[in-house]
Amino acid sequence: MTLSQKSLISIFKNMSHPYGRGSYPRSGRSGYSNYEQHRDRDGYGGNTGEHSGYEEFQGRGRGKGRGHPPGLKGREIGLYYRDKAKKQNSHRDSHRDYLDINLNANTEEDIRLMLRRIERSKQNEDSNYTNEKNGDLKDKYTHINDSHFKRKFLEIVSGNIQQNLAKSMLLESKLERNNSLNQEYLEEFKIKQRSAEYKTMLKFREKLPSFQKRQEILDLVRDNQVIVISGETGCGKTTQIAQFILDDEIEKGNASITKIICTQPRRISAISVAERVAAERAENLGNSVGFQIRLEKVPARDSGSILFCTTGLMLQFMQSDPALRNYSHIILDEIHERNTDSDFIITLLKQIIPKRPDLKIILMSATLNSDQFSKYYNNCPNIHIPGFTYPVQEFFLEDVLQITRFEFPEIGPALTGYRKYIKKHKKERQKFDDFCDFIEPYVRHLESEKKYSDFVLKQLRNPRSEELSLDLVEILTKHICTSKPPGAILIFLPGIMDISKLHKIMVTSGKYPPGNYIIYPLHSRMPTVDQKIIFQKPPSGVRKIIIATSIAETSITIEDVVYVIDCGKMKLTNFDLENNILTLEPEWVSLANAKQRKGRAGRVQSGTCYHLYSKARELTFDQYPLPEMLRTRLEEVILQAKILQLGKIQSFLAGVIDPPDPKAVELSLDLLRKLEALDSDENLTPLGYHLAQLPLDPRTGKMIIWGALFSCVTPVFAIAASLTFKDAFYCPLGKEDEAREKKLKLGLDQYSDHVALAEALRRFEQGQKWRGSNSYCREYFLSGNTLKLLSDMKRQFALHLSEMKFLDSGDPNDQRSNRNSNNLALVKAIVCAGLYPNIARTKSSGHHHHHHKTARNHSVKIWTPEDGPVKLHPSSINDKGGPFPSPYMTYFTKQRSTAIFLHDTTCISPIALLLSAPINSINEEKGYCVITVSNFLKFKCQPGSADIIQKLRKKLDFLLEYKIAHPGTVRWDHSEGAVLSAIIELITEADEEMGLKCRDIMTKKEHRKKN
Repeated sequence: MTLSQKSLISIFKNMSHPYGRGSYPRSGRSGYSNYEQHRDRDGYGGNTGEHSGYEEFQGRGRGKGRGHPPGLKGREIGLYYRDKAKKQNSHRDSHRDYLDINLNANTEEDIRLMLRRIERSKQNEDSNYTNEKNGDLKDKYTHINDSHFKRKFLEIVSGNIQQNLAKSMLLESKLERNNSLNQEYLEEFKIKQRSAEYKTMLKFREKLPSFQKRQEILDLVRDNQVIVISGETGCGKTTQIAQFILDDEIEKGNASITKIICTQPRRISAISVAERVAAERAENLGNSVGFQIRLEKVPARDSGSILFCTTGLMLQFMQSDPALRNYSHIILDEIHERNTDSDFIITLLKQIIPKRPDLKIILMSATLNSDQFSKYYNNCPNIHIPGFTYPVQEFFLEDVLQITRFEFPEIGPALTGYRKYIKKHKKERQKFDDFCDFIEPYVRHLESEKKYSDFVLKQLRNPRSEELSLDLVEILTKHICTSKPPGAILIFLPGIMDISKLHKIMVTSGKYPPGNYIIYPLHSRMPTVDQKIIFQKPPSGVRKIIIATSIAETSITIEDVVYVIDCGKMKLTNFDLENNILTLEPEWVSLANAKQRKGRAGRVQSGTCYHLYSKARELTFDQYPLPEMLRTRLEEVILQAKILQLGKIQSFLAGVIDPPDPKAVELSLDLLRKLEALDSDENLTPLGYHLAQLPLDPRTGKMIIWGALFSCVTPVFAIAASLTFKDAFYCPLGKEDEAREKKLKLGLDQYSDHVALAEALRRFEQGQKWRGSNSYCREYFLSGNTLKLLSDMKRQFALHLSEMKFLDSGDPNDQRSNRNSNNLALVKAIVCAGLYPNIARTKSSGHHHHHHKTARNHSVKIWTPEDGPVKLHPSSINDKGGPFPSPYMTYFTKQRSTAIFLHDTTCISPIALLLSAPINSINEEKGYCVITVSNFLKFKCQPGSADIIQKLRKKLDFLLEYKIAHPGTVRWDHSEGAVLSAIIELITEADEEMGLKCRDIMTKKEHRKKN
């Protein structure tokens, strides 16, 4: 049962333009001539149908010579007009944010009939389902029919970690002593030791510093439950420790009860370390060595083996096996990086250790902050393995200035001008004062030493010497090239923009002819220019220059680097608690980072490291970077903790090595309550339970559940995968405009980055069928590797949701899951439902040239209620777009760098917003209704229209809640299908109307331009 196409199409015929605040007299289509006339009177154009007050005054004045009551004199007249203007303004302001939605009377009647029919049929279906939610947990969910889901859900929300561990201890472990297996593995090991391949590898291994400490490490593991091993880069701890333990256990006849799991912070390191270890053991992956990362695995045998995996995956294992019964040794590597997952595991292991006295924990850290971890585990023993690198000579900014004679630009009209400027700007003044406080004593000390010229000292006193100068980097690079022996140069810069600029400076300068130099930009967002080339030694007489971000600090090692230029800054994501926003700004590195960067120059021979900051600045550096848990949002951590039944989150997180700020925890709890993933008592809701099962940020998790229910799987899963992992677009240097045009094409005129992400993957998958995917990727500047991973992730989501019973099949392309996948209006509404409350409001200025090359996003005004004016990120389709068909935009993240930028945006219609965001209230005012979603999202309509919207919204909420609590696919031939069909039609019509209006503006603009 669906509404007639005709009546649904008429619903939006009378809907005024979404920018308007009132119902204009119609002129042509949609009253746009009025919109054009009134648009600049306030933020969003249009008037309220009343005189503006000013005109009224003008009119009266002309007719009678005065517009005020008789008898007023002088100041009284002024006050009369002031009060009158105030009154009119407040009346206007009270309507400022209302957008009109007018449904036509016939359509309202059609929907009412359908709703009545549904009501009658619903009395027979699910009559026992009432969403009463009071009393304790068991009573709260009596309305959910008994099912496997209900039992599992109640078990999770009412259980706790201690009960869970006790239950887990009763389960059978895969590690059972088996003497014949022990014998078999021992024989195999002895045969291997005699092979030439193994002996060659052993010779190499014996040279590693960790090999000298083998017996000492084994003794510590035998005598203690937890140990900490710290080791410098290159000491061999990552590849050797697990092998020492495995070989020792095999020789002792314990292979059948030994299974070692070794975590790595990155996918790439889990695979490469596993491959390396298998090669050292003269065998293929899949025997005694395996790896498992998301979407990819080569498992090792069940016992007598080592499994390398990511920290995120280890947390997933702990969900199904809380006491880790199937493992004998846990090795956590690279814990000094302090990522959220490894901090979480370290805290969780504290609860498991008492229950599993036979479980051995080995924590491995690259730098010497191992005392902190040792203290956390009741002062467990720690052992240090020295590294092996060649000596590296260090130079600081003062030395570099002495060598290059580089001069920083003066500030303002000399320093006095700067002092005037900073008097007005508090933040700048603070920065300037701090700089003077620490630089002056240092410069005076250098003066007394007489080591540096007056020129150098003058430059050090200039506050600009603390800013990144790409000109200085280039001059220093040229100095190394012309005066130093052969060797690759590695330059560390904060971000992709700096890399692009420096690359451009060097390529266009003509000083680096391609025959003598190869310059490689290296950044995670750049195409993997067949990355193997970066690692290869260039031909004789050619110098290799790599310009990289901190990715080259630890993740990858370029062996032939001899010179390092370290700008001393890195971009770090931080969470600004005061303003509830993520920031991505260049910050000074920590001493640990600086040490890693310096170490890159001494891998194959003695090297040189140039730091572009003064020795005095280095003294202000922190010892280590801030743990990730202290600088990110915590929603995923909280859901993870809830599934693991860790109780109240504040008390669990208070036990972490470095507990996050309670305010950060509260902000994340607040968002989870808004998403309806947690109830007011901080318990998981049925939706929260599903979201916690998915390997996704909770907002994208909600998106894919809606995608499954609305039978719109392929595009929505593609968007969720891209937002969770990374999008496949890259931007080659020098081809930015071309790449932008291609991305715009994939956006299908929908004003949506999300649609472009879905379309990019759809065409790739189609191209794979016809073997045309490679040329497609080249043409559209897309990474084929990333698209392949995204395609795999879509399959993974489909498997998850079919296991959860939301889909009939684990195939994301199954027709039953995609009956509405071609409906882009619906796709955008589902994205909005997942990302709410991330909504911004837009206005395009009248003189905009659509997609003109010189257009910049200053012609698009955009703001959020929390931040005021914000900007669209330059990588967004909408950055130079406009005019926009609707004043509303949803976005995935908001990040502050040089400004506050919105990333991954989509323009959405008011109706899509009303049907995907929770309605707060509907109030009657002077014969019409105001629907309030939030303080800055208010809609005005006739009472009949409000009634229809409210009823449909209620039906949708009821249906969603029912489906979440009784997982199953939607029955499209039943009443639930009728409700969703009506909603889809409403959303589609609103979107089409939006498109027509936008094309209308465009035509008028083109016409005006021609004339």
